[in-house]
Amino acid sequence: MQPLTAIKLLHTAIWLFFVACIAGIPFTAAQHRFRCTAILSGLVIFECAVIAINKGRCPLTDLASPYTEERADNFDIYLPLWLARYNKQIFGTLFVLGELFALACWLTQAKR
Repeated sequence: MQPLTAIKLLHTAIWLFFVACIAGIPFTAAQHRFRCTAILSGLVIFECAVIAINKGRCPLTDLASPYTEERADNFDIYLPLWLARYNKQIFGTLFVLGELFALACWLTQAKR
């Protein structure tokens, strides 16, 4: 397997994991499984910290760059170009909305 292919597969798998975490936040909150919600939130916040420390880029992007001259938004991951381009905006918004929903569920639960 070529190094770029391996990096793209790894990057895509990690991306899927974090998308599942973001999607799981409102579902676990709706079930009042707030410990699970907190764990998922913590994982996503950790990912955000890693990206922030790396100046807004995934470290795997830097790892993939020596293997190709291509620099399209999806050169390092198996995503459609439009999704790779707007990934942070789309999933950042979903994360914030999920967190707000989780907070509302928690506050509602606390009043009971």
